[in-house]
Amino acid sequence: MSRLVRCLRSRRVISTNSSPSFCYRNNHGICVRPIQNPCFLRTAKFLSSGSYVSEMRKSAFEGNILRLIRSEIQSELDHSPPLQPEDRFGPFTVDERPGEQWVSLRRKYGDKEDIKIEATMFDGSVPSSKSANSDPEDVQLHITFVVNISKDGDGQTLEIMCSAWPDTIQISKFFVRKSSKNSPNAYVGPEFEEMEDELQNSVYQFLEERGISDDLAVFLHQYMKNKDKAEYIRWMETVKSYVEQK
Repeated sequence: MSRLVRCLRSRRVISTNSSPSFCYRNNHGICVRPIQNPCFLRTAKFLSSGSYVSEMRKSAFEGNILRLIRSEIQSELDHSPPLQPEDRFGPFTVDERPGEQWVSLRRKYGDKEDIKIEATMFDGSVPSSKSANSDPEDVQLHITFVVNISKDGDGQTLEIMCSAWPDTIQISKFFVRKSSKNSPNAYVGPEFEEMEDELQNSVYQFLEERGISDDLAVFLHQYMKNKDKAEYIRWMETVKSYVEQK
């Protein structure tokens, strides 16, 4: 840019220079000196050269990104490739939902109940030990999952919000959703831990009868570790494909 500015300044000085060279008379009889400045040609050449350099830098930048992504993909595949995801957990069918941060599990219970579980990938963690000297990487990962139990034709759904820790489930809230258009301000009851212990135990037993127990927490943690690898590689493949496009 500074070279271009200097060239434009030189052009202005030359155009006002009174030193003689040659001239011609225009239709009004006025002697006109042409501007003998090759700056226009140099400017065009400079712009062309700048575009070329810009393209070269862009190509080198993209090439470096591709090299790093390919190396990371290969490293993941060599050291800890994702396994084929499970498609069943006990009586539940499992929908992997590739490319999403959720998985779904479904089953029928009895003649009327349809049960759907939607679980996130890892969405938080807590230290495994409360000691001040504990390893900061020694944590317990957390998964949120929601159980929806609906009965044929009544338009109501029992919704139970839960946490899955590495080897146990924890209920945080449950309520009946009357329709998909339920008011966002509807009262959904107290926090689960504030309820009577006997009621809490009965809800856990209710879920266990339907195949939702601590075994589900263990399954989800194993499943999500594998899904986390698969989604990471899928994401890198998507970015690689985009960068490769010309």
